[in-house]
Amino acid sequence: MRIEDIVIKKPTLNSIALMQELVYEDVAKGIILERDENEMATTIRSYSCAYLGDELVGFVALHIHSIILAEIRSLVVKKDLRGKGIGKKLIQSAIDEAKKLEVSEILVLTYSSNLFKKFGFSEIDKATIPEPKIWADCIKCKHFPICDEVALIKKLKIKN
Repeated sequence: MRIEDIVIKKPTLNSIALMQELVYEDVAKGIILERDENEMATTIRSYSCAYLGDELVGFVALHIHSIILAEIRSLVVKKDLRGKGIGKKLIQSAIDEAKKLEVSEILVLTYSSNLFKKFGFSEIDKATIPEPKIWADCIKCKHFPICDEVALIKKLKIKN
């Protein structure tokens, strides 16, 4: 596999079952929050999928919380293809999309903080997360309220 062979594109509603299958193991481990098919359907436009040929090999969501803040969430790469640059390509696609939308800040809650720091994200105290809507997801997590995810934020320069 070459990273150039990975194509990032928006999913369709028919992609949901494959997306859920891909993330199943990470959901079971509590690494990623479970999202049922209806929740995924209502937020399908926030997702971007990585394909190797016709095979779904990863996805990420850029969830908009406000006119200022978006969140990168649900980043997953097929287990046997991890460490090959697909996650980085997905993160960059989410950042590029946020720039096109003219979002000022991107938040991420992650167990892989070093990966996001490579993209210019800076660690923040979770207590300073600026948008209370995010906590609505946290209460669904099996680790809530004792969470060891790291909160990071990236400020974007918006061209006027």
